[in-house]
Amino acid sequence: MSASHLDPQDMKQAIYDFVDNLRDAMAIGQGVVLKHTPAPINNVVVAGMGGSAIGGDVNRMLLRDELSVPIYVSRNYQIPAWADKHTLVIASSYSGGTEETLSAMTDALEKGCQICGITTGGKLKDVLQKNDCDTVVIPAGLQPRAALAYSFVPMLYLLKGFGLVASDIDKKLNKTADLLESLRDNYSKADDENATWLLAKSVHATIPIIYGETESTAVVAMRWRGQFSENGKMLAFHNELPELNHNEIVGWENNPELFNHLSIIWLKDKSDHQRVSMRQDVTGTILKNITKNQYEVAVSGASRFERLLHLIHYGDWVSLWCAYFHETDPSPVEKISNLKDQLSRK
Repeated sequence: MSASHLDPQDMKQAIYDFVDNLRDAMAIGQGVVLKHTPAPINNVVVAGMGGSAIGGDVNRMLLRDELSVPIYVSRNYQIPAWADKHTLVIASSYSGGTEETLSAMTDALEKGCQICGITTGGKLKDVLQKNDCDTVVIPAGLQPRAALAYSFVPMLYLLKGFGLVASDIDKKLNKTADLLESLRDNYSKADDENATWLLAKSVHATIPIIYGETESTAVVAMRWRGQFSENGKMLAFHNELPELNHNEIVGWENNPELFNHLSIIWLKDKSDHQRVSMRQDVTGTILKNITKNQYEVAVSGASRFERLLHLIHYGDWVSLWCAYFHETDPSPVEKISNLKDQLSRK
């Protein structure tokens, strides 16, 4: 399974480099100096799409027990109607040309919000600088989904600069980078000693359904779903506990001939609510006689912060190996490019 012919743009190396990107993004974040003294902030809106929006979700997940104000991730042309001068809007677009984000930026300006942004350049950078907004410029040259470190890490430092984060994020990020650096060589090997390769081998010929806990591993499940689709070129779906116990569990009844083509991936963490952990186990048992394709994934890490970022990195590798098993180049996203091209002409 050679990367040379399957992966000419070297997505494998981009995933491997996540650790290095974390450290580079930390240096960028540490250099952030806000231009203005912020007014009181009651809520945060992250305006972005795809790989640029996921940074907001990741930070909402990582800071769940620390933030005293809500973070709302807006994937739309407008931000919520409740946004006002006490709303911090973080416009995130890797390319700087995402039309939804640019439109949301205009809306935020009209609403008088406090605005900053993260981008490689493009029109978003121009608009931010024209309006004297704090702007974090990140390195170009990556697929947006492979630039996750540059999406969420500078955002962490922005939140800290605005007085919304008090914890030692340097320490947390350094420990996470050290952990992932110790694991990435194993995750990059196509053999049975690599758990990410084995999971991909098991699920690549199915439609993965990833289940996680609300406001925690459910965010990771969403990332996995996106990576299966963009890297593996596979349909995938996700849902969260406890909500799925109130509806989706009943869906595992009709069309049973399809169930062998589906795989359930349970994302677990020791920080999960005790009742959610119990629900995972009971739900898995209920579904055991319906589908044998069930897999549990829990990863190492001394803190919840480390484990959740480890779980994201783990899923990135699984999606890459799925692409390789399908003999598919993981990098191109031709349907997205085609869609953007057609929309640009309308």
